[in-house]
Amino acid sequence: MKFGIDRLLDEARIRAPLIGKRLALLAHPASVTRDLTHSLDALAALPGLTVSAAFGPQHGLRGDKQDNMVESPDFTDPVHGIPVFSLYGTVRRPTPQMMDTFDLLLVDLQDLGCRVYTFITTLRYVLEAAAAHRKAVWVLDRPNPIGRPVEGTRLEAGWESFVGAGPLPMRHGLTLGELAQWYRQTLRLDVDLHVVTMDGWSRQGWPLGERVWINASPNAPNLGMARCYPGTVMLEGTTLSEGRGTTRPLELFGAPDIDARRLARALRALAPQWLRGCVLRECWFEPTFHKHAGKLCAGLQMHAEEPLYDAPAFQPWRLMAAAFKALRQLEPGYPLWRDFPYEYERDRLAIDLINGGEALRRWVDDAAAAPGDLDRLATPDEQSWREEREAVLLYR
Repeated sequence: MKFGIDRLLDEARIRAPLIGKRLALLAHPASVTRDLTHSLDALAALPGLTVSAAFGPQHGLRGDKQDNMVESPDFTDPVHGIPVFSLYGTVRRPTPQMMDTFDLLLVDLQDLGCRVYTFITTLRYVLEAAAAHRKAVWVLDRPNPIGRPVEGTRLEAGWESFVGAGPLPMRHGLTLGELAQWYRQTLRLDVDLHVVTMDGWSRQGWPLGERVWINASPNAPNLGMARCYPGTVMLEGTTLSEGRGTTRPLELFGAPDIDARRLARALRALAPQWLRGCVLRECWFEPTFHKHAGKLCAGLQMHAEEPLYDAPAFQPWRLMAAAFKALRQLEPGYPLWRDFPYEYERDRLAIDLINGGEALRRWVDDAAAAPGDLDRLATPDEQSWREEREAVLLYR
């Protein structure tokens, strides 16, 4: 199969309109060709193309910055001598001066298929800037590694943030190119947008056996993490460790003061229907940094990898919600919700920013609320999203 970058490199017909234009590239460390050449290097090597600038999202263009709110600076690329602008530094949106450095922006970002992943917010911001400055945008499409499943409540009006760029559910099931079309449509952007589509994507997720996985961010080391992330990302809003500082971040969770075996039993009793498609395993871990660093934590690891993984059955958002609920049932006074600055928001709880509203936290904290109540909140949103996204699907 071919990703968008591969088609652009291989097919002169596709890249012909780029000749004579000043090009900028928005990319990160996972922006590589099938032979693992970084997209910036591959594009700069093509005769007839002029790459005049580059942009890096959260975690940077070439190198990795750990964790949220760790900013990247602007710099001059030492190989190509072009300016590299950070969209996770002093600004989140490109400035007019940045926009003046190019005529057409190429976007080559590997997404994880989750609303909270900030690359899709950066995509919205550059599309809005391109519309304002009359610049063209080409999205070089890549797979949604977790495929087409939809899960979670949609972001509520008024809860927009850097981890919530629009009324998407937690698992949206779109590629970056499809998301770009959805932004153009819903935001009514007058922008010259083109998507270089993939060849041969199966719509089931990552092309196992055909493409190498490269970390899209420092704590996305494997496909299992990507599958778990729409649920485990909620751990960032809690006092529980999400496994940062271990070799399996965002696949496991725990704390020094919980009884993992008891929690697993309570979780299975509460919502067995939400545990399908993976296997939960009791584990122990000691983070080397971040929450509970240097302390032995008891926890559970979510194994969403072959042969244990069943994509249609897997519901990571509901699974993690049930884990919070089970812990609340076992220990009603447990200090679960973490109150700290999250993605530069200081007045709202991180768990609510992550979920795009207060509904999930209120469900967890309501002793009378049952799994069916959360289903009644999420199911209408999931169905309305499936219907809405039909208009922008590029792969069927």
